[in-house]
Amino acid sequence: MIRIMFVCLGNICRSPMAEFLFKDYVDKLGESDNFLVRSSATSPEEYGSGLHYGTRAILDRLGISYKGKRAELLNKSDYEKYDYFIGMDERNLINMRRILGGDEQDKIRLLMDFAGEHRDVADPWWTGDFESTYNDISKGIKYLYKYLKEQK
Repeated sequence: MIRIMFVCLGNICRSPMAEFLFKDYVDKLGESDNFLVRSSATSPEEYGSGLHYGTRAILDRLGISYKGKRAELLNKSDYEKYDYFIGMDERNLINMRRILGGDEQDKIRLLMDFAGEHRDVADPWWTGDFESTYNDISKGIKYLYKYLKEQK
């Protein structure tokens, strides 16, 4: 089983969108039993909050359930529990390394790197553009899946 933790600042916009889009993607491929997928935040600011209405609107439109999801924090102990930590932006990577105590096993990656585009997924909290975020994440998770299948 491949264990993936998607990470962003607050765990209410980008990382839960990635979590549920990836779960839906692998489920449609009949591969959901091969993955454990979660998401978390590097900041406690939104801890316990539900998803941002913009992320909810996208997932609702696609018919993807996010029932019960609340923002949770990335913890140092997660490093041994997951194979990959996928950050949405460069700042997430810095914070992830700090929280996790480094990255000696090279588990921390930027989502868009899998698509061959070394760049951030824009934070819709600031941009208000959830569609662009959705497009980036959709692209990134497909390339992430392809990468993981090639690693097997």
